[in-house]
Amino acid sequence: MKARVHVMLKNGVLDPQGEAVRHALGTLGFDGVEGVRQGKVIELDLAEGTSEATIKDMCEKLLANTVIESYQVEVL
Repeated sequence: MKARVHVMLKNGVLDPQGEAVRHALGTLGFDGVEGVRQGKVIELDLAEGTSEATIKDMCEKLLANTVIESYQVEVL
């Protein structure tokens, strides 16, 4: 079984990488980009029957810094 975890900075947390991308897009002539938030996607290959609670535990303990990041789990 596979799972995909989407990790993003929480609203209100400064995103310097997103800001750098926004600025670079403007420099390349892509007008109208008012904001960019950059995150990460983690794909997990898991043993069949791994529970969503176990995946959530992985996120809480290692994959996301829950103080400043939120995450979403997608079981594929």
